[in-house]
Amino acid sequence: MHSPSLHPGPLAIDLNGPGSYLHWSFIDISVANLIVIAVMVIIFGLALLIRFPHSAALPAEADTEIDDAAAAAALPGDADMWTAKARTKAASLLPPRKLLPDRQPAYVASWVYVFGVASLAAFGIVIASGFALALGGSDWWHTNAAEHFFNSLHLWSTELFMALMVIHLWGKFWMAAWRGRRAMTWITGVIAFMASVVTAFTGYLSQQNFDSQWIASNGKDAFNAVGIGAIWNTMNFGQMFMWHIVLLPLALVALIGAHILLVRVRGVSHPLPAKPARGRAARKAAAAADAGPWRGPNRRYDLLKEGTIATVVVGALVLIMSVVLSSPNVPPVTMQTWGKVAPVDLVYTAATELNGTAGAASYGPPYNNQTGGVQQVGPVNWQKLAGITQPINAPKDFVLDPLSGLAKTTPALATALSTYNAASPAQQQKWATAYANATAPDAKRVPFNNGNLNLPSAGPVPVLMAYELTMARGGSLDTDLLAQRQFYGTDFTKPLLFIADGGYYGDLAASYHLTGDQWGVMNETGSYPGQPWLWLFQMWYHVSPFQSSDSVDIWAVYLTGIGTLLLLLIPFIPGLRDIPRLIPLHRLVWRSWNRSAEGSGAGQAAAPGHPAGHSQQ
Repeated sequence: MHSPSLHPGPLAIDLNGPGSYLHWSFIDISVANLIVIAVMVIIFGLALLIRFPHSAALPAEADTEIDDAAAAAALPGDADMWTAKARTKAASLLPPRKLLPDRQPAYVASWVYVFGVASLAAFGIVIASGFALALGGSDWWHTNAAEHFFNSLHLWSTELFMALMVIHLWGKFWMAAWRGRRAMTWITGVIAFMASVVTAFTGYLSQQNFDSQWIASNGKDAFNAVGIGAIWNTMNFGQMFMWHIVLLPLALVALIGAHILLVRVRGVSHPLPAKPARGRAARKAAAAADAGPWRGPNRRYDLLKEGTIATVVVGALVLIMSVVLSSPNVPPVTMQTWGKVAPVDLVYTAATELNGTAGAASYGPPYNNQTGGVQQVGPVNWQKLAGITQPINAPKDFVLDPLSGLAKTTPALATALSTYNAASPAQQQKWATAYANATAPDAKRVPFNNGNLNLPSAGPVPVLMAYELTMARGGSLDTDLLAQRQFYGTDFTKPLLFIADGGYYGDLAASYHLTGDQWGVMNETGSYPGQPWLWLFQMWYHVSPFQSSDSVDIWAVYLTGIGTLLLLLIPFIPGLRDIPRLIPLHRLVWRSWNRSAEGSGAGQAAAPGHPAGHSQQ
């Protein structure tokens, strides 16, 4: 683990100190997250209210798909070739004028439409800045000022990408954009959003600072509870890093690409009528018109120009925030810092690992056969079903094995270790418990003597703990726990499980407002915005009856999953899909178009997709 990063630069504001938080009812929220959410709402509101500069409407144009198909047609005698069939099929599904259009429907005249392109521009900067970070490796940015700047670019482009994508999702919801056989467009967009959340989550885990430590050691419980932790270990930073830079970006690019293709093929949804259709026949006719091609007037539309402008604007915002605000990097907790800052807490925790009462020692799958951390809702226990995939023997791995290496050159330790190992399990537990009781937070203090307490009832344990503390302070305990005889030292499971059992770790997290009762999963260290998009998952930890359940983590996963599924399937759920009609924010999106339609003299007489007062070629 790493030392503090270099100072981010003379222009940067230092936001690494403890942040400011507000409490409303059962909700705690950081001022930084609140600012992000408020800015998003304000931007969405302004997009609805500010008039969009647009050119005059152009007449409806004749279909050009036939010309595109003719250009792609096979030469005489070649029609049965696979290549010819693939080309003609692609030309019919994805005609060039749909992929890169010169015009778009005249009703596309609102700032709400720009957030899709803007989020793509931010995503491009995320990829570019991530590529620059990858050139230096996963840890260079902790010690190199230039690389820290690229980390700041990556952070703020990600924040903008997520914010713009959420605003884009808001807009499409209130426009009921799934109408007209566009359900798959909506579904791919929602899946892309969820994939972005997971990608951002793995990005936080890949930072290898205190925030990533805390997210990893606490996030493991939810994944373990549903059996995923057996194969997806949040504390294995190497695994999370590879997911973040390879697998998830590939999946995300594919999802975004599919979403864009569907938008281009199906087109943007037609305006909702000011008055909803009444009667089955009228609703059926409206649905058919929504699914049909647009035959009304158009406007000029330069997609590449719009994308270039969006990239310049978003890039400028990212650059300014990176220079002025930099990015957080509170150093991680190590055995060495723990041993120096809170030595009594370290040896007390080591003693509880020895007597089996610590969290890691009593956890259960995927680490051992205990039951302390096992959760279950419903008939199947996913955690036990997944089994033990990351074996942890806390007394052996955290205390006895590291000490056995030192004992080879330390006679006093070798004697104490031999005495301990020769004793019965009951006697070992009695010694360790006596030592734990003497060093517990509420215990009457005795002379500490660097962990070697004068405590006959603890047998050889005080000597063991004194050398455990010596190893921690010297840094060798970090090395021993991290190396784990693997090729790469990127799996922090053992040191993080040990550190997470200590009080110092939790106290430090509380000072940064990261604990569960502080809505910590949403927060970042200091005064930086964190992950407010995780509000739904965090909420279940604060509402009855789930907050008092021993299986709260699995409840949070299940209920968040249900909420996500409802969002995904809105196009098919009566009531939910009708909300945009009942709360007609869409009138603000299409107010210019509605006014022009009313000015045509035909009002609402025309069916959707065939606007009144214009030629319906």
